[in-house]
Amino acid sequence: MYLTEYINGHVHLEESDMCESDGKLFLTEAFSVIMEEILHKGTDSKEKVCEWKDPDQLRALLDLDLREHGESHEQLLQRVQDVARYSVKTCHPRFFNQLFAGVDYHALTGRLLTETLNTSQYTYEVAPVFVLMEEEVLRKLRSLVGWSEGDGIFCPGGSMSNMYAMNIARYWAFPQVKTQGLWATPRMAIFTSQQSHYSMKKAAAFLGIGTDNIFIVQADESGSMIPEDLEAKIMQAKSKDAVPFFVNATAGTTVQGAFDPLNHIADISERNGMWMHIDAAWGGSVLFSKKHKHLVSGIERANSVTWNPHKMLLTGLQCSVILFRDTTNLLMHCHSANATYLFQQDKFYDTSLDTGDKSIQCGRKVDCLKLWLMWKAIGTHGLSERVDKAFALASLQCHMILQKSF
Repeated sequence: MYLTEYINGHVHLEESDMCESDGKLFLTEAFSVIMEEILHKGTDSKEKVCEWKDPDQLRALLDLDLREHGESHEQLLQRVQDVARYSVKTCHPRFFNQLFAGVDYHALTGRLLTETLNTSQYTYEVAPVFVLMEEEVLRKLRSLVGWSEGDGIFCPGGSMSNMYAMNIARYWAFPQVKTQGLWATPRMAIFTSQQSHYSMKKAAAFLGIGTDNIFIVQADESGSMIPEDLEAKIMQAKSKDAVPFFVNATAGTTVQGAFDPLNHIADISERNGMWMHIDAAWGGSVLFSKKHKHLVSGIERANSVTWNPHKMLLTGLQCSVILFRDTTNLLMHCHSANATYLFQQDKFYDTSLDTGDKSIQCGRKVDCLKLWLMWKAIGTHGLSERVDKAFALASLQCHMILQKSF
């Protein structure tokens, strides 16, 4: 780089190997490749979901080496072409490998806009539009759960959302843990079903609670938690001098798509003074559907809910929220570090809009725009239809499989 000019106290640098006009040309032509290879061919059922290659073949084809000098415009466009060609097209109509698939073009536009604006979701001064937007989207999602008040935050995935819930629950039960650490707390017990997501184990390990302190509750044939076994496991934990503080129910298990009996679990949680969390990463979207929302009856009784719109609603990765019924600002109290260089209290606006101290992150991607823009485009009614269609297709698939088995 070399110095080009000095204006208003700012040094302006120009890249010697690629000027701004070259960069804009590259972006324009690369976007054409993206449109053709991913959004045109990648959504065509006649095309392959993936041009599969073995690892050694793929390494050779991609030429992954990073060299001393940059490549030409044409070579870089070929790199874009290769990435598109050999990647899995999750927007393809025959991609069934994960719990996310398809493409919503309004949500995709939100993702592109977010990446281009390249800001962080921690203060109003650096992300004024998105701070207000996140506030509104979270408010609307909480209202669907059944809460007129509460809190929440967008997280990088459902596993992190579940970890937030466990961390807040621990702080709620033992607030001294923030300053004094685990030595100031008793042995803690977590309860989750054998069909729950593995992130429960990861969260317990990461937070220092320990995976041995997770009591696994049995599930029935459909994959739903058995409440009677939950009560038995709570008694077992107490007999080992462990303090039951957190129960995780699941709304839409990963393998069977089962929904735990939320009202029954809520009754048990309340009797034992436990925090009730619902991992509704997949199943939370049934709240949009009048036809299927009965599956999460009792969800409003939970203390926290994980919800991933990037699954059933097609917002695209990543779009995950953790929602709280709490109105005492637990999220802020638990995570705040009061960094004065970033969260000054003498700003020229309401500093409660600076939500960054609620997060365990500092820099935090904007994940609300993709959902907001998609919601604006098709409305609550359109999202409801999307959920109903997903269930209808799943039912049809089951029917076809059963027919072939006999």
